[in-house]
This record gives sequence, C-alpha cells and structure tokens, in this order.
Amino acid sequence: MKRIDRIYDYLEKKTRNLKSEELLIGNGVTATEIAEDLNILRNNVSKELNELHRLGKIIKIKGRPVLYIHKAAFEEVFSVKLPDEPIEISNINEIIANEEVKEEDQDPFALLIGAQASLKNPIEQAKAAVLYPPNGLHTLIVGQTGVGKTLFANMMYNYARYAKKLDEKSPFIIFNCADYYNNPQLLLSHIFGHIKGAFTGADCEKHGLVEKANGGILFLDEIHRLPPEGQEMIFYFMDTGTYNKLGETERTRKANVLIVGATTEDPNSYMLKTFIRRIPIIINIPSLEERSVEEKIDIIKYLLSKESHRVNKPIKVSSEVIRALIGSSSYGNVGQLKSNIQLICARGFLNSIGNDESIELDFKNLPSKIKDGLFNIGNRRKELEQIGRIIESPILVTPKGYKVILEEDPYEPPFNLYKIIEDKASVLKDEGMDTEYINKFIITDINIHIKSFYDRFNKDKDKRERILKIVEKDILEFSEKIKRIAEKDLKRTYSDRFVYALSLHLSAFFKRVRNEKSINYANIESVIKDRPEEFKVALKIKKLIDENYKIIVSEVEVAYITVLLSSVEEVSEGKVGILVVAHGNSTASSMANVTNKLLGEGIVYSVDMPLEVSPKDILEVIIEKVKQIDMGEGVLLLVDMGSLCNFESVIMERTGIRIKTIDMVSTPLVLEAARKTNIFGMNLEDIYNSLKNFKGYANSAKEIKDYSNKVIVTICSSGKGTAVKLKELVEDIVYNLTEERITVITVGLSDLDKKIEEIGKKHDIIAAIGIKKPNIEMPFIPLEMLIDGNGEKFLKEVILNNNISISPKKENVVVEDLCENSLKQFLTYLNPHKIISVLLKFISVLESELKTEFSNPVKFKIAVHVGCSLERMVINDGLNYSGDKTQFNQCIISSVDKACKVFEDTLRLSITMDEKFFIYEMLS
Repeated sequence: MKRIDRIYDYLEKKTRNLKSEELLIGNGVTATEIAEDLNILRNNVSKELNELHRLGKIIKIKGRPVLYIHKAAFEEVFSVKLPDEPIEISNINEIIANEEVKEEDQDPFALLIGAQASLKNPIEQAKAAVLYPPNGLHTLIVGQTGVGKTLFANMMYNYARYAKKLDEKSPFIIFNCADYYNNPQLLLSHIFGHIKGAFTGADCEKHGLVEKANGGILFLDEIHRLPPEGQEMIFYFMDTGTYNKLGETERTRKANVLIVGATTEDPNSYMLKTFIRRIPIIINIPSLEERSVEEKIDIIKYLLSKESHRVNKPIKVSSEVIRALIGSSSYGNVGQLKSNIQLICARGFLNSIGNDESIELDFKNLPSKIKDGLFNIGNRRKELEQIGRIIESPILVTPKGYKVILEEDPYEPPFNLYKIIEDKASVLKDEGMDTEYINKFIITDINIHIKSFYDRFNKDKDKRERILKIVEKDILEFSEKIKRIAEKDLKRTYSDRFVYALSLHLSAFFKRVRNEKSINYANIESVIKDRPEEFKVALKIKKLIDENYKIIVSEVEVAYITVLLSSVEEVSEGKVGILVVAHGNSTASSMANVTNKLLGEGIVYSVDMPLEVSPKDILEVIIEKVKQIDMGEGVLLLVDMGSLCNFESVIMERTGIRIKTIDMVSTPLVLEAARKTNIFGMNLEDIYNSLKNFKGYANSAKEIKDYSNKVIVTICSSGKGTAVKLKELVEDIVYNLTEERITVITVGLSDLDKKIEEIGKKHDIIAAIGIKKPNIEMPFIPLEMLIDGNGEKFLKEVILNNNISISPKKENVVVEDLCENSLKQFLTYLNPHKIISVLLKFISVLESELKTEFSNPVKFKIAVHVGCSLERMVINDGLNYSGDKTQFNQCIISSVDKACKVFEDTLRLSITMDEKFFIYEMLS
C-alpha cells in the first residue's frame, strides 16, 4: 500500500472512532500523531496530507497544531454533503453553519457525554416531561453532589425551546433552597413574593420567583431544604396553578410554571409524601463511578479542552495522568474531576511560562493526592485494562476543541486562574525571586483559589455522619484535634481518611484497655528508628491521650500511632486483599461501600450471594475475584455463614493464593480489617489473629442487658410545677444522648426515700436529679450542677456506665432549652425555636476565638441578650451605647466581630456597632 493510502486509511479510522460530539467540538488528528503511529517521517506525512487536502479528500482545521479530519467519514456521521473542493477552516462550526446544521437546530441533549449510554434513560424521561401536554410534567432530578444536576436542568430548558414548547424569551430561573433554609419565612418570600407589611422589614411589595418564572421553568436546587409549609405551598401551586404572596389570605394569583427540583437526598426520607406524589417524573443521574470508562475519558477530554480554550494553548496529557484523574475522582463525581483538572492545568501552565508551544501534563508533576489515583485504580484491574485499550499514547487537546454547552455556569470560577498565575509570576520575578520559590508560592495560591471556590458546593457531611455511628463523637473530635497538631508539627496535609482511621484505632484501643487485653507489635525499635519525626509527634499524642482519657499508653500503641502518621506519605506495596462475601442481594457490597467511602476506594471488594444462587456457582465467582485482588500477600475472606465458611482450602488449592477466613462478618469487622491492612500494612496472619476476637468498637466491657427498665428520678419540693419542668429538661438531655429507652419519673420531697425505694423495686434507678440527695446509694446530680453544665456531662457518664450506647445529637441541651423558654417571653417577631441554633453557633465561635469555655449561666446570659439584640435589628430599633467606646480589649472586639458573621451568613442580619458595644461590655 502506498504511503498516501496508509495515511488516508489511518485518518478515516481515527475520524470514525471520534464521537459526533467530539467532532462538533473540533477534535481531529495531527501530523505528529500520524508520524509517530505509522512510523513515517513527519515531513513526508505533511507532504501527503497537503496532497490529500488539495484533492478535497480531507478537512484541514487551522490552528496550532493543524488538525485533519477524513471528509467522507465526517459526511457520513452528520448526514451532510460537503463541497468537493479543498476545505480549510478555523472552526468546525463553519461547515455546520454552511450546511444549516446550526447549533440552535441541534438537540441540546446530544451535546451531553453519555447521551446514548448512561444518560439515555434520564434524557428520555426529561424529554417526556418537557413534551407532555399541555405544559409538561413537574420533575425531580436526583443525584450525588457534583454529578451535573444543574447542567441537566439547563438542558431540559434548552430542549423545551428547541422543541418549541417554550419560546426564546421564556425564563429559566434558578434558586438554591439551601441559601435560606434557616429562615423559612425569607425562603418563602423569595419563592412566592410578599406584600407590603407581610412581616417586619417588608417595606414594599416584592415579586417572587414563581411570578418571574411565569411561562418558563423554575429550577429549585436542594429542594429537600424546603420547610414543610413551603412544600405544601409548592404542591398546591402544582395542583392549581394558583398561589398567594406572603401576607395574602386568598390564593388568587396565577402562573404557568414548570417546576424542576434537584436533590442529593432520598426524596422519601426528606420530603412530604403529598409533595412527592405531585412529581410524576423522578430522574436519577448516575455518579461518575457508575459511568463507563469511555465516558469518563470523554469527560476528561472535554474538561481539558475547556482549559485549553481558556489559556489558548494546546494541552498534551500522558496516559498515566488520565488514569490518575480517573482514580482520584471517583468519590467526588464530575465536580471533583473538574476541580482536579483545573488544578493540574494551572500547575502545567505555571511550568510552561516562557514556552509558547503547549502545556504538558506529566505524572511526576501531579499533586500527591491526584497521584494516589493511579494506585487506587491499580486495584481495579478490569477498568485499568479498558483505559489501556482506549488510550495507548498521550492525547492532545486544542483551544479550538472546546464547545460551550452553557453560556453561564454557576459552578465555574469567576476568576481567570491563568491570569492570576501570570501576573503573580511576573511580580515575583521582578522582585528577584528565584523560579523554585515562585513556583512553590504560586502553587499554594492556586490551591487556595480553587479550594475556596469549590468548598462552596461541598455540603456532603455523610462521611462524618457514618463514622459517628461507629465511634463516639468525643473520640472523633479528639482525632480531628490530633490531625491539626500533626499537620502543624510535620508540615504536611492529612485527609479525612487519617481522622477516620485514627478514631477507629483509638476506639478499639480504649476497648482493649477496658478488657485488659494487649497486642504485640514486633517492630517497635525499627519503627522508632525509621520514623523519628513521626515518633516525636506520636509521643506528643500519647501525652494528650494520657491527659484526656486517663489511660496509660504503651510503647506498642505509640509505635502504631507512628506508623499511622507515616502512612500518608507511603504507598503500600503487596497489601493483603480483603474480600467480603455474604448471603443476600447487597449485604456484602453495602459493607464494602461503607468502608471504601470512609477509608478510600479500592480497599475492600465484595461478592453478593443471592439466595437463589448455588454455592458451587458462587465459589467460581469468588475464585475469580480472589485472583483479581491478590497483591502478593494473600486474601482475607470475610463471610457471614454457611457454606462460605468452608471455601478456604478449595480456593487455596485452585489458585495457590493464601487465604484466611473469618465468619460472622459485620461492618465494624470490615473497617478494622481494612484499617489494619491499608494503614498498618499488617500481614495476613497478624490481621487474622487480631480479628478473631474482635467484637466491634463499643467501649463497654460488660454484657449488654435489657434497657427497658432504666429510670432517672427528678426531685423537687412538690413533684409538680418545677419538677415537671425539670423532668422535661432531663428527658431532652436523655433523648439527645441515646436512642435507648430511659424513663424519667418525678417525685416530691414528702417521704422521698420511701417513694424512691418503691420505684427501685420495679425499676432500675440509674440516677437522681434535683434539690435533695436521697439517703439511698445512687448517683445524684444537684439541680445547680445540671444548670451550670457539669451535670449534663456527669449524666452522660452515668448512662455510659450502665452499658447504654451514647450517640449525642447536639451539644448544650440545657442551655438550648432554658434559652428558648426565656426568649419566648421577650421575642415577638423572631421565632425562638428557629434562632436558638444560630445563637449557640455564635457562642461557639466566640469561645473558639477567645480560647475559653463559657459556663452555662454565661452562655444563657449571652444568648438571651443577643437574641433580643437581633429582634431590635429586625424592627430597626437598636440601642445607643453611651459609655466609653475606647475601653475594650481588641481581642474581644475582633472575636465578637467574627462571631457576628454567623448572623450575616444565616439570617442576613447585621448587628449595629452600638449593639456590639453592649456585647463587648458583657464579655469584659
């Protein structure tokens, strides 16, 4: 075959492999790529390409570098006939425009990556919702943070215009319900509007979003944050098309609006059933993890092309970088992937300053967190093989390859990162700084800019909530404190994975101490010798544990903590594989998912065994999975029961891989196994021996008993009035501390001991609280001790000592209850129940800034005073301070100012300087 024919055939194959959306955004083939793949000199390739272009057989796209597309293949993909003469263009849209395949005539959904695959069903649902007569169907979009719910809603709006269901002037209004979830009245005012005088501060009539969206679409993001009354007003509007503004009694207003909501939560758990029934279309957007390898690569290419367009330079990316990006972003969806790509492109741009040719993204220059992605994906062999088949060599994206999908994207940074880098590099260079220092300084700045922007969208607290179901809150908070100390002393960054691993370790350690069990660690001396910096910090942590928990920490534990501190810098080779196998459709995968989300992807693998599948068939599946996950150190098999317990010898015989089996698998057992192999790098035998008697993370060593008969007695003079109030307060504290049932019984002083003795015959009295201590031996909390805050802590200890599990829902229950009751007497316009959490947050920030802890009476005093101050702000009737304004400590002034931002952020209320002076005075 002639050289020109080889090049022409190669170009045809490459063009046909590009998807239509890739061709639309201007992807093509370079002369360099052809030269390298066909092993032909580049000059000869250029010569033949020029000849093919002269003959009108290929399309030439001007730029740097020049790109080529096979004309016949392009015509076939888009069903168009192009002129026979040579075609040389600057942008692919020039051809599309000439052939009347204009952007506005294209189905907007076709631009989405995965439109014919993972998004095919969601798109069909969306089209049905938009086209349904007469005005479409209200829709709910469900998906994790960062999957593209806002983009999808935009595409629904664009499709409605494309299908002529809406005209070009039809509005598309976006509103995030989370912005005002602490203030339901303000939230409803934004959605429906209000009339003059509807509430304090409503000085004029205001149009709501429903009115503004009339004739179009209203997109309510985080719709689960709507209060019940808001949901009721929305579903009434859905039913009737009528509504009223706040302050109006009659629903006489009308609007024709298609409601599209979005949520990250299970709708059935967070929304009224009556509301959900009004939404006939629920669309689930798949996470990045659920997308195919092809789609992940296409998304990466698209995001890279956007950055190439921004900086107006081609970007060359190695295949290792693509793998690392895929491996590092599975937990954060497309939003996290976008952030990672912006970060590495910014770094690449910094390194390319002075080079006009292109930006090269190489694996060695990646941040360590993204580098870890390559090792994460290394455990997912099937996915790794697929990537290898698709990307055999570096890819090149060009500025002209980017096609705008959304004109205005709220999830795009408002700043030009590359301009920031260029300007700062120029200034620092003029100051005489060397290149190494400039790069370090600017890389830190890049991280701050990107992180601060994307942190606004990171509302996912699921990991913390999941870990709190396994370890106690005080242990988790203690671990977070240790993380901050370790980061400061060792000058490195630890992820949340470190906190979770440490809290699990501490929880297990405290339990071993209570059970008087010890562990062996053979390499203490080598650990201390090899990691002197981490060992020094571990000794500091040992001292903190001694002080906080009154527990003597052995050398062995110090060695474990030293290894844990070092693990952030190390990549373990040859780890033990962990495979969970259990009966049921999702039992094993659920436990594995929880562990992987807490400690990192690719740590634990699973095989579900539906009841209808035979043991013989499931054995074959397990054997294949064991082969996949073995990394040279054997596999730990965690199973639930039955035949699964007997597979160990068969698997070893058929695979030659060492296996150890532990039955009665549970989520804590899987977590502990993952922690020991991934953090401490223990071998198979050591992990197996340490887990044989593992009973979970609960701190009590006693057997669990029936709690249904536990009682707390509250004592006041008559057993009525104050005693009833005290009973309600204690019930709130108990409800906050534990899910277990503890009954609170009130008694008066008359015949106190006799009454308590009678109660003790029928119930297990665990404590008494009130104005007098009974003569019967039992824990007693005086009323004043309960009020000042120590009693709440003491009651927590009493409950723990009675083998009752503790899982506090919030802090300061006593303060919250007493303040709310008092504020009800003083406040007219503000709802005490709604603002008490904001006041407690204000106090918490004050304590943090002043590095102190207020007693409950002081907290009570501050909360009531500031609550009344906020009310005065609402009615514009603030106090005037007439004292000496120069007398106050600057630290107090700064602390109060910072704490007051809580009100600005949550209530949109600002406290006047005069009112602040009264707060300064109180604290002074």
